[in-house]
Parts: sequence; structure tokens; C-alpha cells
Amino acid sequence: MHIKKVMLALLVLVIASAFVAQQTKPQPGGLKAALTRGKAVYEATCLACHQPDGLGVQNMNPPLAKTKWVLGDKKALIKIVLKGLQGGEIDIDGDKFHNPMPPQESTLSDQEIADVLTYIRNNFGNKASLVAVGEVKAMRARLK
Repeated sequence: MHIKKVMLALLVLVIASAFVAQQTKPQPGGLKAALTRGKAVYEATCLACHQPDGLGVQNMNPPLAKTKWVLGDKKALIKIVLKGLQGGEIDIDGDKFHNPMPPQESTLSDQEIADVLTYIRNNFGNKASLVAVGEVKAMRARLK
């Protein structure tokens, strides 16, 4: 009986490890490919509000350069892209931004969101870890 419990525990650990690996595995083609795809998504979807330099528009659209919103918790960033930000204001380094951000959950795929966030987190003076497709899928499922 004891051997069966040990085997079951090992099986659970193997499955959990595989799940975690799936959530954080690199994008298809690696970081360089993710950055290339992410740049295309940024230019088509984000550039008008956040500008080519990622500095946004004063008092309207927040910058993406070196902010805790971009460099901090990936889950929060993913949620913002999926669900948008409606109303209220965002304070970034004492500057207030008021424009709502439209949700992208029905516009962008998990891959596109992972790629654009990886691009943003590694441009405009930023340097942060990539966002994996599995992380976006998990957040999308959690928010349903």
C-alpha cells in the first residue's frame, strides 16, 4: 500500500512539472522570433496610443518605457491586455493618464499577446523576461 502512495505522489509531481514547463516554455522560434512577431502586433495594435517610442501621450495614454506596469507582475500586464482598462486614472511616476484601454481578448490570440508583451518588455529601454503563451492561456481561462 505504501508503494502505491509513493508512486501516485511521483506521478502527480511529474504531471505538475510538465504543466509548469508548458506554462513557461519559450515561444516558437525563440526570443528573436517572438520579438519580431511582437513588433508587428505592436505596430498594428498598440502604436497609435503608446507611440513608436513607447512613451505614450501625456495625460492620455501611459508610457511603456521603464514602468512597473510593464516590468512588474506579468499576470497583471496580461490581464490589462486581455480585459483592458476602463475609466479611472493610472499614475506613473506622478503623471496621470486617463484614456481607457480597449480589451484585446477577442482581437488578439494568446500567441499575439505573448509576443507583443515580450516585445514591450524588451524594448523602450526595458529588459524583462518573456511572456509565454501558456501564461496568457492560463490568465484567459482564469478570467472567464
